[in-house]
Amino acid sequence: MRSVAQEDATTRARIRDAAVARFGAQGFDRTSIRQIAADAGVSAGLVIHHFGSKDGLRRACDDWLVDRMIGEKRRLDGPAVSATIREWLDDPSRFRDYLDYVAMMLADGTPGGARLFDVLLGQTREMLEAGVADGSMHPSGDPDTRALLITVYGIAPLILRDHVARALGAPLDSAAALRRMTMPAIELHTHGLYTDSRMLDAARAALADTEPAAHAATPSRAARTGARVRSDKGPGNPNQDPDPPIGDAARD
Repeated sequence: MRSVAQEDATTRARIRDAAVARFGAQGFDRTSIRQIAADAGVSAGLVIHHFGSKDGLRRACDDWLVDRMIGEKRRLDGPAVSATIREWLDDPSRFRDYLDYVAMMLADGTPGGARLFDVLLGQTREMLEAGVADGSMHPSGDPDTRALLITVYGIAPLILRDHVARALGAPLDSAAALRRMTMPAIELHTHGLYTDSRMLDAARAALADTEPAAHAATPSRAARTGARVRSDKGPGNPNQDPDPPIGDAARD
């Protein structure tokens, strides 16, 4: 026989699952507590009892869903990674409600969507930090921005799922789409894209040449002395030739 606590946990999970499905299908603003309660087979008052408000229910859905998504990703780090991938490929439709929810909530332009993005970003940052710490991932010169880019990379197919489905010829939550995307996605994270460091070196050099802080903090000798800058170099170019002679030497 179930205890009261067990029954409450089961009821809470049923309400949460109903809310995830409803919010994902029709959005937060167009979903009512009564609809969620009906889907879960409970009263509207019981929904409020467990979550306090519709906003509280949404926050609970956000937290649970992000934990679930990150948990699925972490399963790829274990020894049963191949079995995990096979499981995903065998039944990708089990993620349909999750995908719809994340896509709808992130696109609705509300503070709740911003909060969900921030939670996803924070969890991604933690996952990357753990990967760097255990040696399974390379470190980054800017970990926060890398976490941001990987978060955006992960959610972009959800926001653009109709276009992705059209390009792949299959819905995003289908086995066909998942099979096509699995290897290219893992290849990109494993091997990167470029075969050498030319683009990285060029970008590093360009960024160094256009660093605004360096220009503002260290004026050129020409600027300090009032000398005329040579015509073949711009005044903001950090690779100036030696400043032209000034004073009497300039007239000699």
